[in-house]
Amino acid sequence: MKALLGLSRFIDGLNAGVNRVVIWMVLLSVLVAAGNAIVRYALNSSSNTWLELQWFMFAAIFLLGASYTLQKNGHVRVDVLYSKYPPRVQVWVDMLGALLFLIPTCVIILMTTWPWAMNSFNIREMSPDAGGLPYWPIKLVLPLGIFLLLLQAVSEVIKRMAMLSGHLPMTEYVSEVEEEIAEIKEAVVENVEPKKEGN
Repeated sequence: MKALLGLSRFIDGLNAGVNRVVIWMVLLSVLVAAGNAIVRYALNSSSNTWLELQWFMFAAIFLLGASYTLQKNGHVRVDVLYSKYPPRVQVWVDMLGALLFLIPTCVIILMTTWPWAMNSFNIREMSPDAGGLPYWPIKLVLPLGIFLLLLQAVSEVIKRMAMLSGHLPMTEYVSEVEEEIAEIKEAVVENVEPKKEGN
């Protein structure tokens, strides 16, 4: 289990590193989108290069950020019962969900997108629009993003196995966003003074 947990830590570190790149890509995407809007409406001009760059970055942000989001338990859950389960049951649900659904789905997507992306790379596929960008780099991002998500799913399974076997502490599964919202609510409640009578 020690070796598996070491692998899990490596995968977590890899996806955290990729996420740092994604964070800067978000900022760059916002700047490019704002620049496109300003040029279009202020100067009545546009460029396919900058428009496609904006689309490519938007796609890359979601594809490359999915694995880190899984690591931080930030994906949306549709199971209304999940939050009511005790932590041990949540661990089993997460582990079985990853083993039966997430990992097989990632493998299938990888098997179907890799030849498609490599074909685009081999022919150096370009945008059909004038001034457009090469398509092959963004097409390669799809299997790359899915591969990182697959690795993170393996890491999450390892951590769940470690929790069930007592090698890691059992934890409540609350996403960082939910924790931040709860902290903000607590701070607001603590800082709001009751209104005095007559005011």
